[in-house]
Amino acid sequence: MSDSGQLIVISAPSGTGKSTVINAIKGRIDKVGYSVSHTSRAPRQGEVNGIDYFFVSEPEFERMISEDAFVEWAKVYNAYYGTSFSALRQNMAEGFDIILDIDFQGAAAIRKHFTNSILIFLVPPNLETLKARLIHRGKDSESVIMSRMALAEDNLRHCSWYDYIVVNDNLEKAVAEVCSIIIAGRRRAARMLLDESLKSNLKFLNT
Repeated sequence: MSDSGQLIVISAPSGTGKSTVINAIKGRIDKVGYSVSHTSRAPRQGEVNGIDYFFVSEPEFERMISEDAFVEWAKVYNAYYGTSFSALRQNMAEGFDIILDIDFQGAAAIRKHFTNSILIFLVPPNLETLKARLIHRGKDSESVIMSRMALAEDNLRHCSWYDYIVVNDNLEKAVAEVCSIIIAGRRRAARMLLDESLKSNLKFLNT
């Protein structure tokens, strides 16, 4: 495999099961990392700085914006979230494929700066199922659920320009499909031809 990893963006409306799918993937494929984002919001109970997020103050986040430190950033529910160039490049240089859990705006920014990135949109089987999942979580009020549903409908309109769409109507099936996409990305000719051991074994590739 090439010493340079790839970026895999996974976007999905809240309640689609994105976090569950991502956690399952990390246990099945070697050399898969997860991008730790910066945020200006306060840590929630159990969250650890540097593992869940890099927690910084709002002025610090805005300073990083002014220095073009982020490949993508957004303000969501009155808090900043962003992915730094330095964190991505360090992990990719170590040969890790990095999964980014970001929305469609972030995905567009990633594609602009990393043209070989892989964009996957995880969708629910239907909106009724999505609403039922949000209610079942028991985390949000009815007004928040309605707000999330409206945002979900808006986000889903952008799935058409992603590279892949995976329907999460069955968790095992969805995880297997995303794993297959990641593995296929590792076998793209452009990436395989950067593999020094392959070129050493198949010397005609150098001619």
